[in-house]
Amino acid sequence: MPVNLDKPQNWKADIAKSVDMYNQWFMKFAPKAFRDTRIEATKAVEATLKSTENLTNIKPEIMKRWPDVLPTLRMSTCPPLAVDRLIGLADVPPAMVKRMEIDKKLPVRLTGAALDVELNKIADIIERMADPDIFVWIGRTEPATEAEIHRAATIVADRLCGSVANPIIRNAQEQRQLAYIATWLEARGYKRISNGNSNFRAMSPGTYSFRMNVPVGGDNGANTINIPVDAVIMRHSAKPGDFPLLIEAKSAGDFTNTNKRRKEEAQKVNQLRHSYGKDIEFILFLCGYFDGGYLGYEAVEGIDWVWEHRIDDLQGFGL
Repeated sequence: MPVNLDKPQNWKADIAKSVDMYNQWFMKFAPKAFRDTRIEATKAVEATLKSTENLTNIKPEIMKRWPDVLPTLRMSTCPPLAVDRLIGLADVPPAMVKRMEIDKKLPVRLTGAALDVELNKIADIIERMADPDIFVWIGRTEPATEAEIHRAATIVADRLCGSVANPIIRNAQEQRQLAYIATWLEARGYKRISNGNSNFRAMSPGTYSFRMNVPVGGDNGANTINIPVDAVIMRHSAKPGDFPLLIEAKSAGDFTNTNKRRKEEAQKVNQLRHSYGKDIEFILFLCGYFDGGYLGYEAVEGIDWVWEHRIDDLQGFGL
């Protein structure tokens, strides 16, 4: 029985309430989430500065030991360098740089002296383009003071966090949404279990788990891949063989990005139905900027939802 997808007469009012709820949360909690992340980033930048003699001696050994320093190095230049710009300036293999950026690992095939050559190219660009307004000690005889190093680290950390501000906010909001779901469930007698290697279909009645992998058939049903699901809840009333309720927690700070990403849920639910049939239930838990176009698209795909400002609608799904 649909709960919200078949009630378009309510969508406009719910959208307005959801936007207000997100904005209130953002104004109160987003700055703290950003600051906390910036504090951790500052510590990491200070460690990078120490290992590179305050950005005056960037050795291949540093990048080989800590491949994840590359974003910090890119944000230390004037102007800060995008990944593709660094690749072009240094004339280094794109696959090497992107593996260091995304996987935080060194390339597999490029090793030894050949790897050192490419890393030295990156080091040369960073040292030549290091921002003199941030690293004020570069080019002078006096060493950097602790205050100067901390100030520089804070500025670079701010650049790093600014480049990933949306994921930082989205992660904080997701954690809050899941905590809200947990509070609601536990007030009704549900117990949280560790997902580990659990089989989502073997969960006991009255249990739930977060961020559980659900296996689905891959290409042509021949391979198996795991789909991460934010919340998996086995109802109190579940009988052997019943599916748990699968929930995707979603928040958004603007309407544009939600409409760009709306196909993701449709792809996920189609994979689930292909593997388990039409009885598997997958719904959304929404807070923020989800307009009528987004809701209509999900409704056509048969995906229902619960608004965070009306969490008791979860009862409509048998919880």
